[in-house]
Amino acid sequence: MPLPKAELHLHIEGTLEPELAFDLAARNGVTLPYADTEELRKAYDFEDLQSFLNLYYELMAVLRTEQDFADLADAYLARAAAQGVRHAEIFFDPQAHLARGVPMGTVVEGLWRALGAAEENHGVSTRLILCFLRDESAESALATLEAARPYLDRITGVGLDSAEVGHPPVKFREVYEAAAALGLRRVAHAGEEGPPEYITEALDVLGVERVDHGLRCVEDPALVERLVRDRVPLTLCPLSNVRLRTVDTLADHPLPAMLDAGLLCTVNSDDPAYFGGYAGDNFTAVRRTLGLSEDRLRELARNSFLASFLEDDEERRARYIAEVEAYEFGDAVS
Repeated sequence: MPLPKAELHLHIEGTLEPELAFDLAARNGVTLPYADTEELRKAYDFEDLQSFLNLYYELMAVLRTEQDFADLADAYLARAAAQGVRHAEIFFDPQAHLARGVPMGTVVEGLWRALGAAEENHGVSTRLILCFLRDESAESALATLEAARPYLDRITGVGLDSAEVGHPPVKFREVYEAAAALGLRRVAHAGEEGPPEYITEALDVLGVERVDHGLRCVEDPALVERLVRDRVPLTLCPLSNVRLRTVDTLADHPLPAMLDAGLLCTVNSDDPAYFGGYAGDNFTAVRRTLGLSEDRLRELARNSFLASFLEDDEERRARYIAEVEAYEFGDAVS
């Protein structure tokens, strides 16, 4: 039985495994520029964030219908549940679909077919977070939020993702103010490839409650002190950091030092189909490579539920944390 955990940094489009990509391509009459799944997997050798994003957006072409999005989400939920995920807060990128002529309703309703039945089918509770693409305009973000208004009963919060460098958080001040006025929770990617200043700006300008990645906070001791004091969660993605070369090897990852500093860190999978592992795989990898103790692993799992947007269901949060505290470790953890 895997360690119970919440996943808080997961892009649903990044769960598109090569096999499903080819299945959906066949269903929708889309021709992929790869001979087979093996050739496609070989393309998953990235130099940096941008080289990953190029492939990520290319493969989205296979996602056309509500059923496609439902199949994508259901496949993720099955894999996540098998690795101990009890609660998942799932990002989606509507602008990437709207630009292809896929309506907001197709995306949200399709995802909801799976998410609405996730607890019954997989034992996983879910939340949905709409992400704005930071390399698109602020006006596009505002239009996207407006397009999402009919579906806000299914959307818990907003996030900010895609190419970070050169697109500071302040660019999205207006749309985050609008999201806050609508009662939406706020998170943002910051401090992955961008500087520590982007983390500070996300906190001060966007009012984020969680920082996605936040890896580079370690370069600013005053910022670390603030994050510790204010108990701001960081949604780290270790295997992603290695694949996108923000750290050279997993052994170089600052996670142990970040935990020692008192930061509220969580471990997540980001885009697991592309980065070589789902949530449990990330836990196993950091346990083996970084030598994390059982107490540290339990802390990471506990943190994931503490950092989750379960304020509307504190009884559920308490139940999940109790599962973590009662967990008995075996030889392997996932």
